[in-house]
Amino acid sequence: MITLTENAVTVMNSALSQAAEQVKGFRIMVEAGGCAGFKYVVGLESSAREGDAVVETDGVKVFVDLGSQRHVAGMTIDFVTGLESSGFVFDNPNAREKCACGKSFG
Repeated sequence: MITLTENAVTVMNSALSQAAEQVKGFRIMVEAGGCAGFKYVVGLESSAREGDAVVETDGVKVFVDLGSQRHVAGMTIDFVTGLESSGFVFDNPNAREKCACGKSFG
Protein backbone atom coordinates (compact mmCIF):
# COMPACT_ATOMS: atom_id res chain seq x y z
CA MET A 1 0.00 0.00 0.00
CA ILE A 2 2.64 2.56 1.07
CA THR A 3 6.38 2.37 0.60
CA LEU A 4 8.79 4.20 2.92
CA THR A 5 12.25 5.13 1.70
CA GLU A 6 15.30 4.60 3.88
CA ASN A 7 15.41 8.34 4.65
CA ALA A 8 11.75 8.35 5.73
CA VAL A 9 12.29 5.34 7.99
CA THR A 10 15.33 6.98 9.62
CA VAL A 11 13.45 10.22 10.36
CA MET A 12 10.35 8.39 11.57
CA ASN A 13 12.38 6.15 13.90
CA SER A 14 14.08 9.24 15.31
CA ALA A 15 10.74 10.97 15.91
CA LEU A 16 9.28 7.88 17.56
CA SER A 17 12.24 7.55 19.92
CA GLN A 18 12.02 11.22 20.92
CA ALA A 19 8.24 11.35 21.44
CA ALA A 20 7.14 12.59 24.86
CA GLU A 21 4.44 9.91 25.12
CA GLN A 22 4.46 6.29 24.07
CA VAL A 23 3.52 6.03 20.41
CA LYS A 24 3.43 3.04 18.08
CA GLY A 25 3.86 4.73 14.70
CA PHE A 26 2.57 7.37 12.32
CA ARG A 27 -0.90 8.08 11.01
CA ILE A 28 -1.26 9.19 7.39
CA MET A 29 -4.62 10.73 6.53
CA VAL A 30 -6.05 12.46 3.49
CA GLU A 31 -8.43 15.35 4.16
CA ALA A 32 -10.28 17.78 1.93
CA GLY A 33 -8.33 21.00 1.65
CA GLY A 34 -5.15 22.46 0.30
CA CYS A 35 -4.89 24.31 -2.97
CA ALA A 36 -5.33 21.17 -5.11
CA GLY A 37 -8.33 19.60 -3.33
CA PHE A 38 -6.84 17.14 -0.83
CA LYS A 39 -4.07 17.42 1.72
CA TYR A 40 -1.96 14.95 3.64
CA VAL A 41 -2.01 14.92 7.43
CA VAL A 42 0.84 13.11 9.17
CA GLY A 43 1.13 12.63 12.92
CA LEU A 44 2.23 10.33 15.68
CA GLU A 45 -0.21 7.58 16.65
CA SER A 46 -0.48 5.40 19.74
CA SER A 47 -2.57 2.56 18.28
CA ALA A 48 -4.46 1.25 15.29
CA ARG A 49 -8.14 2.10 14.93
CA GLU A 50 -10.93 -0.01 13.50
CA GLY A 51 -10.64 -0.21 9.72
CA ASP A 52 -7.00 0.89 9.63
CA ALA A 53 -4.50 -0.60 7.24
CA VAL A 54 -1.18 -1.03 9.01
CA VAL A 55 2.02 -0.94 6.97
CA GLU A 56 5.29 -1.79 8.69
CA THR A 57 8.73 -1.06 7.25
CA ASP A 58 11.91 -1.73 9.25
CA GLY A 59 9.99 -1.44 12.52
CA VAL A 60 8.08 1.74 11.61
CA LYS A 61 4.31 1.33 11.56
CA VAL A 62 2.11 3.54 9.41
CA PHE A 63 -1.63 3.57 10.13
CA VAL A 64 -4.02 4.54 7.32
CA ASP A 65 -7.73 5.03 7.99
CA LEU A 66 -10.29 3.37 5.75
CA GLY A 67 -11.30 6.61 4.00
CA SER A 68 -7.71 7.50 3.09
CA GLN A 69 -6.61 4.07 1.87
CA ARG A 70 -7.80 4.52 -1.72
CA HIS A 71 -6.05 7.88 -1.97
CA VAL A 72 -2.64 6.60 -0.85
CA ALA A 73 -2.50 3.13 -2.41
CA GLY A 74 0.86 2.73 -4.12
CA MET A 75 2.32 5.91 -2.61
CA THR A 76 5.99 6.29 -1.70
CA ILE A 77 6.98 8.54 1.20
CA ASP A 78 10.47 10.02 1.29
CA PHE A 79 12.15 12.58 3.52
CA VAL A 80 14.33 15.18 1.85
CA THR A 81 16.66 17.76 3.32
CA GLY A 82 17.31 20.90 1.31
CA LEU A 83 18.68 24.40 1.71
CA GLU A 84 15.26 26.04 1.75
CA SER A 85 13.18 23.34 3.41
CA SER A 86 13.13 19.80 4.68
CA GLY A 87 10.23 17.43 5.02
CA PHE A 88 8.28 14.47 3.83
CA VAL A 89 7.71 14.14 0.09
CA PHE A 90 4.76 12.13 -1.20
CA ASP A 91 5.04 10.39 -4.57
CA ASN A 92 1.42 9.44 -5.11
CA PRO A 93 0.36 7.68 -8.33
CA ASN A 94 -3.28 8.56 -7.55
CA ALA A 95 -2.65 12.31 -7.76
CA ARG A 96 -3.84 13.77 -11.05
CA GLU A 97 -2.42 17.16 -10.09
CA LYS A 98 -0.23 18.57 -7.34
CA CYS A 99 0.15 22.02 -5.89
CA ALA A 100 3.52 23.79 -6.01
CA CYS A 101 4.28 23.03 -2.35
CA GLY A 102 3.74 19.29 -2.85
CA LYS A 103 1.53 19.01 0.24
CA SER A 104 -1.80 18.79 -1.55
CA PHE A 105 -3.12 16.94 -4.58
CA GLY A 106 -6.22 16.52 -6.68
